[in-house]
Order: sequence, then C-alpha cells, then structure tokens
Amino acid sequence: MHADVLVIGSGVAALQLAKKLRRDLNVIILTKSHVKNGNSYLAQGGIAAAIGKNDHPLKHNMDTLEAGRYHNDFDAVLALTTEAPSLIRNLFEEGCMFDMDAHGCMALGREGAHTENRIIHGGGDATGKTVMDFMLSKRNENIRIIENIHVIDLLINEADGSCIGAKGKDAHGKIHRFFSAHVVLATGGCGQIYEYTSNAETATGDGIALAYRAGAEITDMEFMQFHPTLLYKDGKALGLISEAVRGEGGRLITEDGKPVMKGVHPQGDLAPRHVVSQAIYNLLKAGKSVYLDITSIDNFKSRFPTITAICEQNAIDIKTGKIPVSPGSHFLMGGIKTDLWGRSSIPGLYAIGEAACTGIHGANRLASNSLLEGLFFGQRLAEWINAQPSREVPETLPILEQGRKAPDCLPSKEEIKSNMMKHAGIIKTKEGLLNQLAWLKGFQVENWLAAGLDDLSLDETTRVCMLIAAYLITDSALTRTESRGGHFRRDYPFEKNEWLRKRIIHCRKSERDGKSEQAKAAIAT
Repeated sequence: MHADVLVIGSGVAALQLAKKLRRDLNVIILTKSHVKNGNSYLAQGGIAAAIGKNDHPLKHNMDTLEAGRYHNDFDAVLALTTEAPSLIRNLFEEGCMFDMDAHGCMALGREGAHTENRIIHGGGDATGKTVMDFMLSKRNENIRIIENIHVIDLLINEADGSCIGAKGKDAHGKIHRFFSAHVVLATGGCGQIYEYTSNAETATGDGIALAYRAGAEITDMEFMQFHPTLLYKDGKALGLISEAVRGEGGRLITEDGKPVMKGVHPQGDLAPRHVVSQAIYNLLKAGKSVYLDITSIDNFKSRFPTITAICEQNAIDIKTGKIPVSPGSHFLMGGIKTDLWGRSSIPGLYAIGEAACTGIHGANRLASNSLLEGLFFGQRLAEWINAQPSREVPETLPILEQGRKAPDCLPSKEEIKSNMMKHAGIIKTKEGLLNQLAWLKGFQVENWLAAGLDDLSLDETTRVCMLIAAYLITDSALTRTESRGGHFRRDYPFEKNEWLRKRIIHCRKSERDGKSEQAKAAIAT
C-alpha cells in the first residue's frame, strides 16, 4: 500500500499534521488500537498560551526554561511560545469549543510552575478529548485512518539508509507493508513501562524502539516526568488527578492534615512537578499517606467532571474533601532526536509529539505544554512536507531486513513495570540502576535490536519495545551523574554545571554499516 505521507500514531500531533497537509497528498494514519485510545484523548490538562492581558510569550518562554532546568533548546522554546497564541486562536476560530469565562473570553487557569494564568481548557478537564473530537470531525477526504495495525518495523532502503515505509501486523497476525516518501512517528511515550502511570495502555515506547532499531538517534531518555497526583488506592494508581485541581486551590496534605509542600518550594503546591513528586514519594516511602484537599474548590463536580467520574468509579467519596494520591510516570521529555521541523537523523523519517525529543521540554516539561507541542510541530512538519515535491517510493527498492534470530526469553510486562519503578523511577541510585541494567541485559536486549519480529505475537512485540525503552532510560540515567528536572539521583542530588545542556545520545549501528551491536551512549552539547 502506498501513501504520500505515512503517519504512525493517532494523537493530537498526528491529527494536526494530517489536517495541515496539502489536500492533494494521500495520507494514511496507522494506529495500533482505536484512534481515541491514547494519551491525547485522555489529556485532562489544558493548552498553555500567553493570551492574557498581563501575559507575554516571553514570560511563557522563561517559565518553560525554568521548569526544564535550562536543558531546553532555547530556539525551539522561543518559537513554540511565540506561536502558541495564534495556534489557539486559529483552533477557536475554526470552531473548537474551549471553556469561556463570564466575560465571553477564553477562561484561563494556572498550573504548576506557571507565573501567569494561561491554561486554556475544553470540557473542564477534558481538553484532549475536546481537541481530538474537533480534529476528527474536520478530517479531510485525503486522510485515511487504519485502526488495529501494530507497526513492528520500519522499512529502510538498503542502498542509501533512508526510511521508505513501515511493516505492520493486523489483529489476525497478517503482515502488511506500507510505502511512503515521508514516514512520521507520532506514537507517544512509554509511561506504561512503569508500575504506576497516568498513561494509556498503548504508551509502551513503540515508536522510540522502532526508530532505535532502524538506527535513528535517541536522546534525553533519562528525563521521565512523574506526575505528582494519580488517584491511589489499595496500592494501585487508578487515574490522573489533573494539576488544574491544585491550580484552583487544591492542597497536598498528609493524613493528619499537615501541608506537604510548606517550606519545600516557594511556589508551594504549584512547584515544578519533579519537586512535588519527590516530596510525596518520600512521605509514601516513610509509610505516610498523602491526600489532595479539595475543600476550598467550589462546584468541584462541574469544574472537574472527568476526575469526579474517576473517583466515583473507584469508590472515592469526594464529599470528604480528600482524594488519596501518589506520583506516577506521566511524560517522557526524551525520545527520537529531531530538528525544528521534526526531521530525525534518518532521511525520510520524522517524529512529532511525545515520541520526539525536540528540545522543547528540557529536563522537565512545563504543565500544559504537551498538547501545545503536538499542535506546533504537527503544523511545522506539514509546512515542510507541503513544500517538497511529490514522489512515489517503488516497492522494488532493496529493503534492509532484520536477520538475527530472536532470543528465546522475554520478561513479562509486570516484571518490566515493577523493576523500572523500583530501580529507575522517581529516585534513582547507581546501585539500583546497575542492578536494573544487568537484569535487562539478561534478556539479551542487544540481540532484540537486530532480531526479526515477524513471528512474534503482538503481546511479545510490545514487550520487546518496552524492553528497549527500559534499557535506554536506565543506561541514560546511569550515565548522567547529576540530578536535573525529572532525573533525580540520590547519590548525585544536585545539578552540576558541567552537565548543563549536555545530551546523552544513543544510536546503534545498522546492519547496513556492517555492525549491529549496541552503541555506547555519546554525550553531546
């Protein structure tokens, strides 16, 4: 099957790209589940944009850099924050229904690490659903969405190393090949490799693993953001409690009513997420319980209908005014290394959304910059592709095949999630990371990089992707001997100037180069 543009993934970044592409381009979107089963659709938080009368894109810019601990790509952040107001206004003018205030203007909320009210919401705490439903309703006729196709490999031209398509497997195990001059990975992050997570079940690091197996550069994998407030009951994380609750006055307290964040950070309950997560984690490890006190929030049910439903489904009575919470994996700042147009290190292969590392988020994502990043880079990449001449990729091109026999053993999903949470989670140590790395290598992670996956079940393919993503995070976390943003080492608890803006890059040599071994992580400024 042929497409002018092949998009793997179906979140906000993918739909924005497809929406902005020229109408004469044939666009195919592949999604391994259903189009609405992903992190974008679940997103409760809003979209950050400096549209308030006292706000300015430069303020948004500085808040993004501060949250990211200045590990960000400064040019990328400035471009994003400058473009944010027009992205929001364009969506609104096209008919996307954002929440309004009593004066008929878009209502602006505040979340952690923002110095101004600049968060636009839709449907209260259902912004992702609002934007996704709007984009799906505006889908152009040149866009075809194919559900339940699990992409298992990228097709690489043996002659020049360019990406010319993808190989996917349907629910019946049949393999399909898709050819395209432009292959876009918009597969999201890998939060599901941790025991506690806010992420959809589909977020298992597929796109990152696909790109790495193909020889693309992967960077900043040590920076995983843990959201401070997941609904927590009976030792399980049961859903996200949006930061907007704290933005509206919710406070973190212990079981005896003591404020968790008092004296911890100047911004208190609205401190950057890594600070709040670490504070809660330390209390939980000490055997204490932590709650979100919502007694000061009027009309909680109407303001937060999605969160109310999650609580009711899990027998949490919000009339008590306390919601039990725990941190969990939420957003990956690292991923497939790209430039400001979404281009990866492999010609013809692009990445946008959470699967990409654009440099926007630095060491820690500022709240409500993720949907914004998807909108921004979806539009940017569309502009670049629209300017390229159309060309068809012939199926007769020689394709680099993964030839190594697959190893016999894989860990279970539960083992990966438990071990990653324990050894490579919120607080890390050299000993824990070394133990985790040895455990991962015991499953021959290096051999999985060049193994053929055609004969594996979809569950086994998912576990391969989780294994690879877990390896990249663990190895990167071991290499960075400091604490910065979402990366915290108990044995190196402070930021180090010598690590400022240095990036850890993984890139394996492909079979085309005559090597298939694991490449040593490189450090670049």
